[in-house]
Amino acid sequence: MTATDAFAGERPKLSPFHPRQAELNIREAWGAWNGYKFAEYYYDPEYEYFCIRNQCGTYDICPMQKYEIKGRDAEAMLNRMVTRDVTKLGINRVAYTVWCTDEGRIIDDGTIFKLADDHFILKCGSPCTAWLRKSAFGFDDVTVTDISETLAGLSLQGPTSCAVLRKMGLEDIGSLKAFDIRHFPFQGDTLRVSRTGFTGDLGYELWVPREFALDLWDAVYAAGENYGIQPYGEAATNMARMEAGFIMPFVDFTEALKTVHFEHDQTPFELQLGWLVDFEKPHFSGRAALLEEKRRGPRWTLARLDVEGNWPAYGSIIYDTEACKKDIGYVTSAMWSPAVKANIALAMIRSEFLKGDIWVEIYKTKDLRQYRRMARGTIRTKPFWMPDRARATPPADY
Repeated sequence: MTATDAFAGERPKLSPFHPRQAELNIREAWGAWNGYKFAEYYYDPEYEYFCIRNQCGTYDICPMQKYEIKGRDAEAMLNRMVTRDVTKLGINRVAYTVWCTDEGRIIDDGTIFKLADDHFILKCGSPCTAWLRKSAFGFDDVTVTDISETLAGLSLQGPTSCAVLRKMGLEDIGSLKAFDIRHFPFQGDTLRVSRTGFTGDLGYELWVPREFALDLWDAVYAAGENYGIQPYGEAATNMARMEAGFIMPFVDFTEALKTVHFEHDQTPFELQLGWLVDFEKPHFSGRAALLEEKRRGPRWTLARLDVEGNWPAYGSIIYDTEACKKDIGYVTSAMWSPAVKANIALAMIRSEFLKGDIWVEIYKTKDLRQYRRMARGTIRTKPFWMPDRARATPPADY
């Protein structure tokens, strides 16, 4: 008698890299992302963070949603959907972008890979099939294919990442500029390498057909043996992206199509992503609403804060005075930054209060007792940490 799994359809899917990850996840610290079993961390989040900053690490990006958009109208369709001007994107280049509802609220952010004039790949954090199909309506020659299950992705980040790829035999990888794409032969197929990532550090993303995933893992780890290579999970990723000032969905912003309460989602201008909105190009979804918001200014602004003291401001409320007279915002992300040696945070603040005093109400638990502290916040206009090596071409051979 053959046993059947009554919960087979409910169990998390396994990444094609899972056999190697399972061996290294000695803490069994698993979470979930888009239905995949996903590592929160393997050994220790801070250890993995320091691997990113001082050596190199790998991060499984197979759970990302990946859509292939092809056809004579592919560029026009994407250009009407997203806020950036896709016609300015060169072949074998990547662009970060967002797409919005007609009300100008962000549905999601992601990256567009242009492989040919009629061939693009859109990668994003959440499923977007329905919106892509709606966006393709009315175009005669465009196809949208979900390739999330067939394309494997491995992010390699950190100062020794380029050296590892050189050791792996990828000729002239050092000439790859930020947001460039290059293709290399691999196991009789093709390895696509993009100089992209989510850590604010030197790094690359490696893409192969799913059936070559373990071969890719083994090749990268063989080449990285003397370069301190380690896997890292979501916890270390969150630390690194915060230092770079990168935003995380459902942490720093809420996707418009999944928001319950009115205007609890955000616009590009509220997230300081106005540079992604090109009003010079033809019509795109949300254009009229965003043009009006640009005229009057955003009601909220996501600000980078340097918070005095060393208590991370997790979930804190922000006030205009130390006496907490008026609630003017809230913290979305917070941490003590090892690289910056500072208490940093991202916070949504009512725009009219940005030039005034900012006070953060922080609570901390010590031996089950709650303690409260008011700390002054200072707005920073640049990323907390963005080393020169992140964009150096060629990168130094660490």
